[in-house]
Amino acid sequence: MKSQNTTTPSSPAALARWTLDRLKQEGDPAFQAGQQRFFQHEVRTFGWRSPQLHRLAAEVYLALKKWPLEQRNDYAERMWNVPQLEGGGVAIYVYRRFTKQCGEPEFRLFERWLDRYVNNWAHTDGLASWLMAACIGNEPRLMNELAGWTESPNRWRRRAAAVSLLQEAKKGRSTEVIFDIATRLLPQRDDMVEKGIGWLLKETYPKKPKQTVAFLQEHGPVATRLTLRYAAEKMSARDRRRVLSKPATAAAVQERAQTPDRPSRPHRAD
Repeated sequence: MKSQNTTTPSSPAALARWTLDRLKQEGDPAFQAGQQRFFQHEVRTFGWRSPQLHRLAAEVYLALKKWPLEQRNDYAERMWNVPQLEGGGVAIYVYRRFTKQCGEPEFRLFERWLDRYVNNWAHTDGLASWLMAACIGNEPRLMNELAGWTESPNRWRRRAAAVSLLQEAKKGRSTEVIFDIATRLLPQRDDMVEKGIGWLLKETYPKKPKQTVAFLQEHGPVATRLTLRYAAEKMSARDRRRVLSKPATAAAVQERAQTPDRPSRPHRAD
């Protein structure tokens, strides 16, 4: 590991101290000064870019990959208790290397992290789109938990209800669940939730264009323009006009749903 101390930290506490020292020493003050503009509320950071944080997480992984689960989770908890943004980021990036092992116990762990530590979109999206999504991919019955999240007073849990399904959407799976979660969230007026559901529907469209457009035409009067704009980003020009125009009649929606899809242009991956 790249540290002045060549001895690999051999305990969760020591590895957390080593990680924190690296975070403090190697941040970019200029980048740190500009990070705030990406958040609505004040966040504390060390000034690390995502690729740099990925590399640090890879080093941490080499130190703890053979540790018992309890020690791994101890390390992650210590990093979540770092008040700067990168602390939770390291915990997420390290755990992404264990996604094949993620099931219901890890899902409950990530839920606790969501409620206890998460207070911004970056941590929400990292936790939900990769870690919770991995749990769902490995144990699909865990999707049943998400409907209850849509009524949570915690805006980040509500956003996570949508973002946790991103990998399902990208693979063309669980469309009925996706539309159910979307239906529950669309009436909410919280820009973080609106963007989350728009993002989910944007990723649903490439594999399920006909169903996604029909869903949005039907629910257009409930959705905000913000959600619709996000959802339409990957659509063909024709479908974008349908979604962003005035709400269609019920007959038009039914006709659209019964019409075979035309091949859509390839979309650039995010």
